[in-house]
Amino acid sequence: MTVSRLRDIPGIGVDVVGDAADASDDPELLRLENLDTDLRPPAVAIEATRAALDDDAANSYLPFQGRRSLRAAAAAHVGRMAGRTYDPGTECVSVAGGLNGVLNTLLATVEPGREVVLCDPVYAGLVNRVRLAGGVPRFVPARATAGGWTLDPEELAAAVTGRTAAVLMMSPLMPTGLVLDDRHWAALAAACERHDAWLIYDAAMERIRFDGRPPSHPAARDDLAGRTITVGSASKELRLIGWRVGWVVGPAAVLADIRLVGLTNVVCQVGIAQEAVAAALDAPDAEADVAAATAVWARRGDAVLRELAGYPVVPPHGGWSALVDTRPLGLTPAELSLLLFERGRVAATPMDGWGPSGAHYLRLVFANEPVERLAGLGERFRRAIG
Repeated sequence: MTVSRLRDIPGIGVDVVGDAADASDDPELLRLENLDTDLRPPAVAIEATRAALDDDAANSYLPFQGRRSLRAAAAAHVGRMAGRTYDPGTECVSVAGGLNGVLNTLLATVEPGREVVLCDPVYAGLVNRVRLAGGVPRFVPARATAGGWTLDPEELAAAVTGRTAAVLMMSPLMPTGLVLDDRHWAALAAACERHDAWLIYDAAMERIRFDGRPPSHPAARDDLAGRTITVGSASKELRLIGWRVGWVVGPAAVLADIRLVGLTNVVCQVGIAQEAVAAALDAPDAEADVAAATAVWARRGDAVLRELAGYPVVPPHGGWSALVDTRPLGLTPAELSLLLFERGRVAATPMDGWGPSGAHYLRLVFANEPVERLAGLGERFRRAIG
């Protein structure tokens, strides 16, 4: 029998579609189902990884909280985004990828039975980690418009109550590409103060914005800085997916608890990867590197929107994916996914379990296929569903 903590935790769907795509071994299949990207990581990270293979210190458990160079780089990076200074010794810990950081943070801040506020739709992996930590998801609906996704700041703030332990936000949000700004943080500041709640900010994609504007970081506000815990990752912006390195930055007292959870959970990070991530974060051209990658992803997103102009696709404002509302097509997301796979040779993930409204959407990830391969996506849809 499934243990109780798993009873309300479904899979994420990506694994099922991804496994089927791998098994097909078809080079004509468009891989739009998962968050891989074909864009190379920063060259400085590749060089540092190669050097680490010959560094005995990289083949170590120690230090458990992450190498000092990585924590210094991560603390400085978050500090630049937030306009603040963080102590890498007491206010930063390294983790084995961003989602490990999210789970560790939830375990350190959420008492079982307390609520965690999330947007809807949202990545199932975030929802599942809330439940795994014993929290109760409280969803605030984002609304799809012709121009993209919107989220009402006051509605977001109203979801924070005396039952709330934390607000878990991501911007751009995966999978919608919804971008949050200071209006949302201002509304949350008063609500989190009133109800003594944490703001957990998943910053994995914060610079992957299509409007050319810098990130809006909640800790930039004096009235939120003491309540904001930032979780970052090398997987998205830096394209270091297989390195499995992330970081958590925030007030020293709660970081001590998060560090203890990490020591009890995954224990330590990938040793040979840490200097590579530090080098990528510290590189003089780091901002230009992320901007160049973002420009490529933006062109791919535009290609998807052009190809599917006649279909109910919601434009993203950032991130790596766009959602198709399958209701006007008279199909469920699972039915559309199967038709696309079998007739159109497109792998795409239905979003059952990705928040209450996830059951209406199919996700198309445009991070891993070049524009040339995306040409003809509309024809593949027509072949699949007419």
